[in-house]
Formats: sequence, structure tokens, C-alpha cells
Amino acid sequence: MTSIDEAAPERPATTDAAADVLRGHIRDVQDWPQPGVVFKDITPLLSTPAAFSVVIGALADIARQRGATTIAGIEARGFLLAAPVADRLGVGLVPIRKKGKLPGPTRSATYDLEYGTATIEIHADAVRPDERVLLIDDVLATGGTAAAAHGLLIGVGAEVVGLAVLMELSFLPGRERTAPLDVVPLLTI
Repeated sequence: MTSIDEAAPERPATTDAAADVLRGHIRDVQDWPQPGVVFKDITPLLSTPAAFSVVIGALADIARQRGATTIAGIEARGFLLAAPVADRLGVGLVPIRKKGKLPGPTRSATYDLEYGTATIEIHADAVRPDERVLLIDDVLATGGTAAAAHGLLIGVGAEVVGLAVLMELSFLPGRERTAPLDVVPLLTI
């Protein structure tokens, strides 16, 4: 009989270090943007260069392990993570933006959030069919944004190799809603 530790897939040391960093650099903001919501504020992480570097390194390792040739970031906080990962790896960046922010031909998807609805868009020519895209965002909560972004990437011909997030809120149905997308959180709450 194997123990849970023996059966668990090996996690790179940087992923474990990133989880430790996140525990100390995420601030909970109660009742924002509306009553009942606990917002996960990453501002303390962003304002601490050494901590931010550890997290970007862990995300870059995930992208490397999956053979990503392109990184996609979801507006807005996903951009803050995806851009330095793409830069560190020397690969392209695909922005997935709020409706009306991208010029030229786009594809869009509307989805439900924890506290409303939103529409995101991607350039119709954002990726080539041979590109392996890692999708990056800050938090996986209800999964609406990630599922919509995944659908947009598939719709423009990408092979999506996974969704890397800083935090997965396991008490919400995000993972189920994004299936079959492989979710890789640095920290599960």
C-alpha cells in the first residue's frame, strides 16, 4: 500500500515555494466588490519583487513542463502574471480582454461571474493551429472566465495545454466548470 505522498505526482520545488510565498502575500478583502464576496488581493505579492519572482518562476516552470509555445493571460490580473512568464520563456503573449478593448476582428464569449456577467474577446488570428497555449489567471473561483477563455482559444485553433492559476478556491465549482481543462494551481484554498 502506498502512502498519499508516494502516490502524489512530484511537484517542482518552485511550486512549493510559490505556495508558501502566496500564503504570506495574498490579502483578503471582505465584502468587495459586493457584500458576501471575499476578494483575493494580490497587490502585496506584486509589490514584493522577490516574492513575485518566485511565483513567476513557478508559472514559467509549469509552462516549460507542458511545452507551451504561447502564454495567454486573462484581463486584468492574468496579464500581470502572463506577461512576465512569456518574457521569461521568450514566447508570445495572447491577451484575452474585456469586450471592446481589442481592435480588428475578434471572437467573444459571455459568461457568468460570482457577482454578475461579463464578455471577453480574443483576436480572431491570435494563434496558429500548431501553438501550444498555457492559459494563466490569478484565481479560479466559479470557473466562468476560465471556461470562456478556454473556449475562445479552442475556437481560434489553439491547443490549450492547461490553466495555471495562483489560487484555486476549492469550495467553488471552478474545476468542474472548466473540465476537461487541466488546472494547475500554485495554492489551493
